[in-house]
Amino acid sequence: MDDLAFRLQDIRARIAEAAARSGRPASAVRLLAVSKTQPAAAIAAAAADGQRAFGESRVPEALAKMDALHDARLEWHFLGALQRNKARLIAGRFHWLHSLESLAGAEALSRHLSACQATLRVLIEINVTGAPSRHGLAPEALFSFLEAYTRRSWPGLTLCGLMAMGPQGAPAGEIRDAFARVRELAWAARDTFGLPGFEELSMGMSADFELAIAEGATIVRVGQALFGGRP
Repeated sequence: MDDLAFRLQDIRARIAEAAARSGRPASAVRLLAVSKTQPAAAIAAAAADGQRAFGESRVPEALAKMDALHDARLEWHFLGALQRNKARLIAGRFHWLHSLESLAGAEALSRHLSACQATLRVLIEINVTGAPSRHGLAPEALFSFLEAYTRRSWPGLTLCGLMAMGPQGAPAGEIRDAFARVRELAWAARDTFGLPGFEELSMGMSADFELAIAEGATIVRVGQALFGGRP
């Protein structure tokens, strides 16, 4: 077994074990392979071992990989900051977006999705740590955002839940507390606004995905632990 196949098998086993410890089946947590900076060949190798969902942060790089792997029937997730001038390129090519944080971004996406008759599943990004270098809504801003969002219809967009990054390098208890806050925020938003399908929590990366699973993550974003360092 080559290194990538071994790492993929190991991560899947760790996901299953973490899910079991939280009383959930392994199928309740999906692995998103963060393939930004990785060549198309690495994605093809992971796909050959059954991985289907891949995350990218740079639109031109991602589109080139999609074109190279167009026969592979992969699921593409956009993780980078949403810029309105990139919405046209995201619409119709990606299946998921993890970084919605403005009505202007939603409007641009919806307009372009309508034009190409495509759909996109979206997650609202929450800056749970408050770090100024990170994108996303402050937790206390989520309800006002949803109040404005739910007053309109958004053709092509399906609102599915929240995405967040934990505090890097923090003690395990602090990381879990941050993820628990995101989970509680998602549940409160779902109940307050009656959001059908608002069930997804994209939380946890290579260093902390097991802690995220313990707090309810449904999607974990793993790059370095799977692909190794950047090429």
